[in-house]
Amino acid sequence: MPKKNQKAQKTNELDAPEFFTAIELIEKEKGIPKGYMMEKITLALVSAYKKDHEDAGDNIVVDADPEKGTVRMYIKKDVVETVDNPATEISLEEAQAKLPRAMLGDVVSIEVKTRDFGRIAAQTARQVIIQGMREAERGMIFDEFTSKEHEILTGLVTRIDPRTGGASLRISSGSEFTEAYLAPSEQVRGESYVEGMRLKVYVVEVRRSTRGPQVLISRTHPGLVKRLFELEVPEIYDGTVEVKSIAREAGSRTKLAVWSADPNVDPIGACVGPKGQRVNNIVAELKGEKVDIIKWSEDPAEYVAAALAPADVISVTTLDDGKNCRVVVPDDQLSLAIGKEGQNARLAAKLTGYKIDIKPESAPEDPEPEEDLILDEEPEEAEEAASEE
Repeated sequence: MPKKNQKAQKTNELDAPEFFTAIELIEKEKGIPKGYMMEKITLALVSAYKKDHEDAGDNIVVDADPEKGTVRMYIKKDVVETVDNPATEISLEEAQAKLPRAMLGDVVSIEVKTRDFGRIAAQTARQVIIQGMREAERGMIFDEFTSKEHEILTGLVTRIDPRTGGASLRISSGSEFTEAYLAPSEQVRGESYVEGMRLKVYVVEVRRSTRGPQVLISRTHPGLVKRLFELEVPEIYDGTVEVKSIAREAGSRTKLAVWSADPNVDPIGACVGPKGQRVNNIVAELKGEKVDIIKWSEDPAEYVAAALAPADVISVTTLDDGKNCRVVVPDDQLSLAIGKEGQNARLAAKLTGYKIDIKPESAPEDPEPEEDLILDEEPEEAEEAASEE
């Protein structure tokens, strides 16, 4: 019998101690600050009350005291002779029944019992709280991944779209996880992905969307190569060796210009590593993509000549406008300087930012179309990739 009486005395009032304990657990498990949750819960209680009392306006006050472990809700009402709006007004007689000292014109605070909330109102409160938690989680994910822009993250392939070939990846940073989409245009030609595969990707940008943070990732961006070298080469990571420029045609070839202010450090040797181990690790990650490492120079002629490696260069002449140069190579090196389908010269132009006019030694001034190759590549892409941090 006593147990039945206890059940009968139970109410739907907020159990304040459990209420604050729950908020603390949410903070520990999800990292959502208590202050943020209190703000959303307060909003939820107000919304719930307004669901059943549309004319209440802004007269609702929620008083939550974590120290005392109490949560109370009040509605402010004006004491009047004749009540026109019961949601915001109270008669003198009714007010004095609750507060004997109440007088006409006073504003009294009437406590609202949460057990008086209707079912729909209670559902509204629950939805507001859940929505608030989702917004907080999305905000934390956005902040976490925004800090990883222009960095490499490892993702797990969760799905391959059979129609487009696009891959969905689950990527993590710290304790946060989110889904990212590797579009076909950001995939390296020739690479194939399967579900369950782990893949290094470059975070290009993080955007806000209605579904949460949208993380744009790439396997073709020149920044991926730069970050891979930072991971493999301690001298690049600590700044002893600097990556000045990168030009890349993903899946085929990359040219990397490096430089060191320390005369005792060989920047190319540092990147290649003992027995080529460092660069080989990067080539393996890039699935066999060739990587040319050249030494950057302030001298345009020296820089352009190095950029055309592995071809030998006889001379480089910069023209008056400062953005064009004429390169003379041995006759037997012409095809090597140009490269297959013009790739070597095209990457050299991207890397250096110069328009390159390549001519054979036998006809350095004879502009024969079949032997000339003029490439006009602006350095924005390469410079951007090398300067991104």
